Amino acid sequence: MIPTYGFNATLTARPGMGDRLVDLLLTGLDEGSPGASEYCVVYLVSRSASGPDVVHVTEGWTSEADHHRIFAGAAAQAIVAQIDGLLAKESEYTDYVPVRGKAAF
Repeated sequence: MIPTYGFNATLTARPGMGDRLVDLLLTGLDEGSPGASEYCVVYLVSRSASGPDVVHVTEGWTSEADHHRIFAGAAAQAIVAQIDGLLAKESEYTDYVPVRGKAAF
């Protein structure tokens, strides 16, 4: 599938909570979680090289509607609720329309 909607999110954890935030975000790839959905074709969690409590998430979805539908579900909302308690400030989002690229792990 080809992504037609995506975004980058920058999340800043409370001091010393960066590892916990990364671990929680990676549960988004577990079976039944949003990143495991067939509609999510890119789910990348990264750390800032200069700030251990700054975490970046890149997501690519088959459509914006698919993203919103999956994130309205119980699994996604449970993760979001836990993330909120770890953050030092509001997350920053940049939406985009994927053109082309590659990810291999």
